[in-house]
Amino acid sequence: MTKSLSTRIFIGLFSGLILGSIIQYFLADVGFFSGTLVEVASGLGTMFVNMIMMMVVPLVFVSIVCGVLELDDLKSFGRLGGKTFGFYIINTLVAIFAALTVALLLKPGLGVDMTGGTGAEITATELPNLMQLIVNIVPSNPVAAFTSGNMLQVIFMALLVGGVIKAMNGAVPLLQQGFTEGNKLMMKLISVVMQLAPIGVFALMFKLGATLEASLFLSVVEYLVVILSLLLLWIFVVYPWAVSLFTPVSAKTFRAKTQEQILFSLSTASSNATIPVTMRTLTEKLGVKRAVAGFGVPLGATMNMGGVSIYITIAIFFVANSFGAPIAMDQLPALLFSIFLLSVGAGGVPGGGMVMIGVLIHQMGLPVEAFVIVAALDRLIDMVLTSCNVVGDAAVLTIVDATENAHEEEQAVTVPRTSEVS
Repeated sequence: MTKSLSTRIFIGLFSGLILGSIIQYFLADVGFFSGTLVEVASGLGTMFVNMIMMMVVPLVFVSIVCGVLELDDLKSFGRLGGKTFGFYIINTLVAIFAALTVALLLKPGLGVDMTGGTGAEITATELPNLMQLIVNIVPSNPVAAFTSGNMLQVIFMALLVGGVIKAMNGAVPLLQQGFTEGNKLMMKLISVVMQLAPIGVFALMFKLGATLEASLFLSVVEYLVVILSLLLLWIFVVYPWAVSLFTPVSAKTFRAKTQEQILFSLSTASSNATIPVTMRTLTEKLGVKRAVAGFGVPLGATMNMGGVSIYITIAIFFVANSFGAPIAMDQLPALLFSIFLLSVGAGGVPGGGMVMIGVLIHQMGLPVEAFVIVAALDRLIDMVLTSCNVVGDAAVLTIVDATENAHEEEQAVTVPRTSEVS
């Protein structure tokens, strides 16, 4: 207990993976280890993720309302929202074009024969409709939005409630105090649950190690290396460099402060489940204002998908090349627009990127067998791309917070000068 939480999560992650691998390769014939023990670990891991997910919706709602209430005025909310949304879009587009450049240069999949695979079901067959995505932001049933965990709808309701309370200019002080106290309660609950994180992470990685098929990964090692290298480059080089370029936080400091966030997201493979940890990382370690984090983190978990963008782009080129149907240059504009829509619509849940790749496979007329290798490798890639997504959230919001601080300093200088002249 004297060790830091990050260290304990790190120990839980790797010890779980190692012990699970030992069971798969040396104790697979012993029913207690390969059956009962793995089942217990799976149950514990699921309970831990459910405990985190249980808090996500109320945390998002309360934190966004409090974030709006902490703003100086509603004009600053518009500025903050515009910056956050714009930076998220830029981040996703940069990731897509970087992955496209790598895919065109390295041509992943040219030496791989995937035609001998067996069929797999693709659960989604249509590209997301942009207008429908926008329309669905406004819920017809607020209870259904909460119970289904629809983040965009919850964000919309929280912004509406926070904006109305702010516009009432202190007419409902008890309501404001209630949200403030509720936010404190959620933060305390997160602290309590996070003390169980090393155990939950151990259980999740134990199951992964006991069920991982290493032989399958070795057969397409080039595909894995390209995707994972690009994701790791984004996590440990691109995002820290961007933060050091636009904020007073150095790249080394940013990497150190996001360790806990990276390890947690590796084990859960869910941006939504990592929302509480991302909140803690931003507000307690990076010093980002709660108003910025409260609004930006839930939105980022929904639409800031740099990791997913990289995954989808590389994967679809790999599949097309390995099936002898390389993507022509005249197909690129439509493909890139589809990847952008799919990245935003992937959602912060495990396997979201895999489903979106299935959509593109169907749209491009590629054989359904192509989905087999994507689905088989998804769990390993999903872990790292989730870390890329959440570190991207932290990087963007740290930059947004720095721009807000600069704006406030500029305003503080301008106002006294104006009063002196008058």
